[in-house]
Amino acid sequence: MEHEKVNILLVDDQPAKLLAYEVILKELDENLVVATSGREALEILLKTEIAVILVDVCMPELDGFELAAMIREHPRFQKTAMIFISAIQVSDFDRLRGYEMGAVDYVPVPVVPEVLRAKIRVFAELYRKTRQLERLNSELEDRVRARTAELERSTAQLVESEQRRSMAIAAGQMGSWDWDGSNGDWMWDEGQYRIFGIDPQGFELTSANIATLLHPEDAERVKDVITAFSKGLRSHEAEFRINRPDGEQRWCISTAAATIDKLGRVVRVSGVTVDITERKRAEERQNLLTREVDHRAKNALTLAQSIVRLTRAENVQSYVNAVEGRINALARVHTILSLSSWQGAEIGKLVAEELAPYATAGQVHFDGAEVQLQPATAQSLALALHELVTNSAKYGALSVLAGQLSITWMIEDDRLDLIWVETGGPPVREPTTRGFGTRSLMASVENQLGGQALFDWRTEGLVCRLRVPLRRDGATPELDNGAHRTVAAGAVLQRVC
Repeated sequence: MEHEKVNILLVDDQPAKLLAYEVILKELDENLVVATSGREALEILLKTEIAVILVDVCMPELDGFELAAMIREHPRFQKTAMIFISAIQVSDFDRLRGYEMGAVDYVPVPVVPEVLRAKIRVFAELYRKTRQLERLNSELEDRVRARTAELERSTAQLVESEQRRSMAIAAGQMGSWDWDGSNGDWMWDEGQYRIFGIDPQGFELTSANIATLLHPEDAERVKDVITAFSKGLRSHEAEFRINRPDGEQRWCISTAAATIDKLGRVVRVSGVTVDITERKRAEERQNLLTREVDHRAKNALTLAQSIVRLTRAENVQSYVNAVEGRINALARVHTILSLSSWQGAEIGKLVAEELAPYATAGQVHFDGAEVQLQPATAQSLALALHELVTNSAKYGALSVLAGQLSITWMIEDDRLDLIWVETGGPPVREPTTRGFGTRSLMASVENQLGGQALFDWRTEGLVCRLRVPLRRDGATPELDNGAHRTVAAGAVLQRVC
């Protein structure tokens, strides 16, 4: 097949670098499209079909991360491969941010031509193969539709049961059957017996016995179809449930056609049955997942809206910093929950994530029993911990190198008891008024979780106790009383990674 060129978009604000990329990628024999800014790249994407995007992370006005986020928001480009080029040292956090924005890979500067060509070639070929498969799939669907129409036109002429049995056996998950209108006899092939879970040797094939295998709500419809055939109906398709002898219920779909004699009497009814149980279960799982995703998205948006609406600050920059910190805390717990498919979050991982930026100098220690928090509890507790960490970094133990922070937790009577102890920091005075951070913490723990937040403003450092009920709305926490997690010095970073 002739090489089908694809479009590769190169985005960089420096013409010299764009020229270098063009020289490196020229031998790929693909169409190279250049853009000198993020906005120009967006305009090109809207007009041109792009296979791979090579974008510089650091650009004025609209950097690579922002451009990637805008590209991913458009339905057309949600699967477009994006490779970031970065001339600065890339940290694990930067990589994670890039991958969250939709990047498929990073290329550091100075660029190794062979490596860059290899990466681009892989994604260009993947795009090309995908487009070829889409065309082949479209052609196949056209053929299937044409074949289906042909079968529908010829269904009335397919009166011989042997032909139907051959179709069923070939399909594997199908069964064929016939009903003789003159004497009421039934004939099933091997596939039909398999679908119903019946042993042919121990089952008498009569209308009454077959009716016992049908779901009571569906059995009457079979009689109605037979009556409709006698009144002129020529073909019929219906879904129905069966109750196997072993107690399992399964879903089936059956297509039937009647043979009518010259007097208009039903001589024979022939049909094909397909077991569609797995399809039905897949539809149920998909519906459940859709509802779950919608629920989680609404919860996350509600929390974000509350953070933006309720945050107070003395100036714009302080406001931005406060909102970003709280949103980042929410994002971190969201990542933990996503990795567990929203089954829950281990409190040890939650604490480690929140303390990671402050745990490099041996100031932080934490220890406690393993407990799996429910998603809503994890989100609220993450915001509460963020407020405590932020306050400590500004005014408490984490604001000086000599300061120490200890966090311990235990489980008692389905309640999480977390104790936050700061020592070695600046002298502490009990505040005369509660700031927004303190109010936010108490709202998260007391209002949302039904717990308690107790503060002891000791001179040597703050002691805060969070008491959070774990059993809410019938949910039962997953505990491992034999497992404890103790982290000191710089071990938090290792555990987070």
